Amino acid sequence: MNRKGPLRAVEPTSDADAAPTLAALELACDDPALPEHLRPLLRRACDALREAGQAADIEHNRYRAVFDAVPDPVSIIDWDGTVLDVNKAGMVAYQRTRDEIVGKPIEFLNPELPRDHMRPVWETLNRGETYVIEVTNMRADGTRFPVEVHSAGFNDDGQKRLVAVARDLSGRHAAELRYRELMETIDKGIIVRDAAGDIIHVNPAAMRILELEDDKLEEDLRTDNWRTFDEHGREVSEGEQPATYALRTGRIVESTVLGFYNKRARQLKWLSVTCVPQFAVGARKPEQVLSLFSDVTALKRDSTLFDRAQSLAHIGGWEWDTGRNSLYLTEEARRILGQQPVPSTMDDLLACLREPDRRRLRTALDHAVAHGRGLNLDLQGWQANGHLFWVRVIGEGEAGSPLSAHITGTLQDITERKQAEETLRVQARTDPLTGLLNRDAVLEELETRLSDPTMSRAAVLYIDLDRFKIVNDVLGHAAGDRLLSAASRRIQRAVGSEGLIARFGGDEFLVICSTGDEPTRPERLADAILEAFSESFRMDGEEFSITASIGIAQSPIDGRRAQQLIQNADVAMYDSKRRGRNDWQAFTAELAEQQLQRLQLETHLRRAVINDEFNLVYQPLVEIETGNVVGAEALIRWSNRLLGEMRPDHFISHAETTGDIVGIGGWVLREACKQMRRWRDRDLRLERIAVNVSYRQFLGEDLIEHVRAALAESGLPGSALELEFTERVLIEDAPDTVRTFAALRDMGVVLTIDDFGEGYSALNYLRRLPIHGLKLSQLFVQGVPDRTSDVAVCQAVTGIAKSLGLGLVAEGIETERQRKFLLGLGVTIGQGFLFSAGLAPEELQPVYPPRKEPN
Repeated sequence: MNRKGPLRAVEPTSDADAAPTLAALELACDDPALPEHLRPLLRRACDALREAGQAADIEHNRYRAVFDAVPDPVSIIDWDGTVLDVNKAGMVAYQRTRDEIVGKPIEFLNPELPRDHMRPVWETLNRGETYVIEVTNMRADGTRFPVEVHSAGFNDDGQKRLVAVARDLSGRHAAELRYRELMETIDKGIIVRDAAGDIIHVNPAAMRILELEDDKLEEDLRTDNWRTFDEHGREVSEGEQPATYALRTGRIVESTVLGFYNKRARQLKWLSVTCVPQFAVGARKPEQVLSLFSDVTALKRDSTLFDRAQSLAHIGGWEWDTGRNSLYLTEEARRILGQQPVPSTMDDLLACLREPDRRRLRTALDHAVAHGRGLNLDLQGWQANGHLFWVRVIGEGEAGSPLSAHITGTLQDITERKQAEETLRVQARTDPLTGLLNRDAVLEELETRLSDPTMSRAAVLYIDLDRFKIVNDVLGHAAGDRLLSAASRRIQRAVGSEGLIARFGGDEFLVICSTGDEPTRPERLADAILEAFSESFRMDGEEFSITASIGIAQSPIDGRRAQQLIQNADVAMYDSKRRGRNDWQAFTAELAEQQLQRLQLETHLRRAVINDEFNLVYQPLVEIETGNVVGAEALIRWSNRLLGEMRPDHFISHAETTGDIVGIGGWVLREACKQMRRWRDRDLRLERIAVNVSYRQFLGEDLIEHVRAALAESGLPGSALELEFTERVLIEDAPDTVRTFAALRDMGVVLTIDDFGEGYSALNYLRRLPIHGLKLSQLFVQGVPDRTSDVAVCQAVTGIAKSLGLGLVAEGIETERQRKFLLGLGVTIGQGFLFSAGLAPEELQPVYPPRKEPN
């Protein structure tokens, strides 16, 4: 661009601009027509003009040198925004030549400038202030870079111009970006407050540590939501907090542990806080403060718990200087040892210990001194007041000369722990109800005696209380427990110090006594125990005659091991109970044979269902008056290849004891339903088939499903099946019992209580269960009409059934007189030999007239 353009307003006049005038003057000086007196004046004017041009060139070069030396882009801009000049830094920054920039509007370099952007610039400059703005400039290749532009105005020969210096912010923006990324990703919480204390930034880590929510941040951080405490629990006011102090003093507050309690969340956080004040350039007071913190709640809790645990655990410290035999004890260690005067040497400490613990510690100390190893011992000793103590001594020795070695460690009072362990050991061996030895303890004691040749001649008395279950079932478990406690005291009085007594389980007790010095001691003690039970027990205002059945087995003739001896005593006890109870029985070879037979019976019984050894016979249920058959009761029979025909009363009790009755009962249920189906297919119209359900079978969780499956398999309705339960289910006053009966009744199954009046006769429970009928036991039927007591029972049971709206079936009818008596009572259905014994399925007839009694 020609220098005669706009740049003349901002550049000094150069020699080139004055050249035409100077050349004209020099031609005029040489003109012959010029008067001689003017020639010197004209020469001086030429010299002055030449000197002025040279000065202007120097000034212009100086201006350009300074202009181009500025490292930031500098532009000279006209009042309307036209670029008049640009320095070298600007040409480099914009990647354009001077000619490409000069004369263009400023929007050429700043394409994002708004319309009328010069107006606020001149308003600021006219006030004598510097205009500062951050904008984005554009290079020749179209890329952008951020700049901070400082603009100042000046007067150029009467025209307003401005000079604009653009500082490239790319580096600062990158640093700020890295700073922001650090703030966002660091695992330390950061909160920035301005000079007024208002929060202006919270990083994600702070949000996480303080459990803040984005949408409630302002509300959550309100000062009145928080309380601050120092490490000693003293509340810290807002003016004392580190951030406030850093703003007020301008000093950094190093790591300080404070507790911050969120009143809304009711949660306490312990934070380690460092506060750094931040100053603006040239400022004397902080413009903001940055608080950097980390969560030390767990560390604080652990530290507090450790200190508290040390105090609660009563742990003291000690140090022993072996060279001088000097012992140092902390205050807690002195209290634990309880010695007066306080031990000052290791010999003093050893003196308060019991043997062999004194010797154990002395050996451990010598080993620690010699080899630099540790020691860890539980020791027992006496305090000065005579109280026994237990301590755990832990120490670590320093290897070296015995004269210079030190051992340091801790000393913990474990007296309560040892006492508790001893209590637990005793409790583990003691029956909590009676205070006697328990099963495990007596087995251990007996095994120990039998393994010692000097004590191996011993006897076991196995004691079982007769009729205890009556008290337990009728009066409840609490009364049963009181009875067991009273019985144990009677046994203790009878045995005295002559034997060990244990509660072996339930209502069973064991007595172990020696026979070496008195061979007849077991029998004598058994007689004493029976005598102790001769007096009745009074429970809840009632008297109960509870006796004992006792079995005796002696070593070595009846066994050399504890389990064998106890088992044989058990066999003898059962024989005593079988023969009438309230007696004792010694184990014999005959009993051993019976035991073997019982085991053999149980073995064959367990396989009987699989081997198809059972069959059913059916005793008709008839109308007593007409003899019409209305149903039948399924009765099981067992024929074994080796054992022969087995009576039900012989093997059913064994099956109940072993639990095999559950599987046997399931087989009977299925087989009876199948037979009922076959009868109906032959048009033998029976109302129902009755099946006995054992108590063990009733307790099984799957009885309902077994009944449902048996009915479904045979295609029978529930009303075709009658289930007979013993009275024992009446005392099971449990929700499960009621639910089971209700579910069976919902299926249409007829529910009957068998042998009613023979057992518990719990009338209170009878009215709660959804049953259909009762079966009058043959035990009472066989005595009518001659025996008054049996007549009374039959009348009572009949009255109960009528009053409760229940059906009634009489069992065991064998005579015409019994039939007529029952008809007179209103009993309509019965069974017994008068009508028929158990029959094979094909023998069942629709009518069974009563048998004629012989004359």
